[in-house]
Amino acid sequence: MLRTKLEKQICALVLACVALAGGCTGGSESQTTQDRAEPAPADAPRSTSDVPAATPAPAGSSRITGTVRYEGQVPPKRTLKMDADPGCAKKHNEPVSSEVLVLGPDQALANVFVMVKSGLPGGTYRTPQEPAVIDQNGCRYVPHVLGVMTGQTVKILNSDGLLHNVHALPKINKTFNTAMPATRTEAEVTFPEEERFKIKCDVHPWMGAWVSVVSHPFFDVTGEDGRFDLEGLPAGSYEVEIWHEKLGSQTATARLAENASAELEFTMSR
Repeated sequence: MLRTKLEKQICALVLACVALAGGCTGGSESQTTQDRAEPAPADAPRSTSDVPAATPAPAGSSRITGTVRYEGQVPPKRTLKMDADPGCAKKHNEPVSSEVLVLGPDQALANVFVMVKSGLPGGTYRTPQEPAVIDQNGCRYVPHVLGVMTGQTVKILNSDGLLHNVHALPKINKTFNTAMPATRTEAEVTFPEEERFKIKCDVHPWMGAWVSVVSHPFFDVTGEDGRFDLEGLPAGSYEVEIWHEKLGSQTATARLAENASAELEFTMSR
């Protein structure tokens, strides 16, 4: 009898120790698992507060102005043949000339895209809230040469009340080919990367325009006076590039003091 009680007490003691050991072991394993948790991968999404804000580029009070002129014999004007679409022909009372070579007084050259190519200080520039606009008017793209900033909305209008087809041909940005029937008067698109490319109309093969996308606001397109104006620049040394769809490109350097201006003269020829 005494032996039986003793055996029962020993068994109870052993079971208690086993239970106690199991509880401690379980707690220890849980802690070890937590301590061994894998760190977050390097490319894991971060909260917005962890992303550094873009540094605004410094503003300035200087400017670069200038003129682009054509030199050499002026070729005969090429007339656009719009008779293939009577709706287009009816929009003009006289022949319409090609916009590839448009000259003003003293052979000032229009449709030249001018931009600061290098020398800008570091930082980012605010994307304009107002859209850039290109219109299909008179079965032509107006303007013929358009400059926009990266990310800026480009509003494409159809003022003709005719079927057009806007076919953009970029190599870096996404291409698009958008039909715009008479009932569709507006479309919008943005371009996130710097690039220059052509837009054409597959319905009217004489229709063409050029779009230059840049990451800063220091660009301009010459009119029939051949003039350009790049304002709001900080003091510094800048490389300015001009580009024409048939006459190629040129560069020149301008050095600016604060609140000063520089004048550049370009001559282009065939």
